[in-house]
Amino acid sequence: MSRAGPQQRQAVRASHSRMIAERIHRAITRMKRSGRHLPKSAMGRAIDYTLTMWPMLTVYLADGRIEIDNNPVENAIRPTAIGKKNWLFIGEAEAGQRSAILFTIIEACRSRGIDPQTYLRDVLTRLPTLTNWQIKDVAPEAWAKAQALTDQRQAA
Repeated sequence: MSRAGPQQRQAVRASHSRMIAERIHRAITRMKRSGRHLPKSAMGRAIDYTLTMWPMLTVYLADGRIEIDNNPVENAIRPTAIGKKNWLFIGEAEAGQRSAILFTIIEACRSRGIDPQTYLRDVLTRLPTLTNWQIKDVAPEAWAKAQALTDQRQAA
């Protein structure tokens, strides 16, 4: 279903997932009302947490554009998460924020099929001559579109 459009995904979720989600919600609500689990116990805290987060847990049912999970993001940041202990003291205090910005740019490129090294080489060499108003033109998606137009012109 990953290649299905948002409307089809929403329809499938409405016909299959919504019923299961509602059944789970009723069961958790019954568990809460039963008083069988002390509020401070691990199960009591899990029940309260789930009920509190329920609207956010089920938002994907109402909108087919929303992914059920965030696995692509988790997989993209895994190398950073694994390496962060090794990089804990890689420089001054702002190094972490700078690293996060660079990793975000690199992953934005990868998710759009752009070679990050090619992108960064081009943008970083042009950056000193750009104005603030032109920055939006070198964001990964806009940059890729401009590259495609350039390639088309050169091919013609």
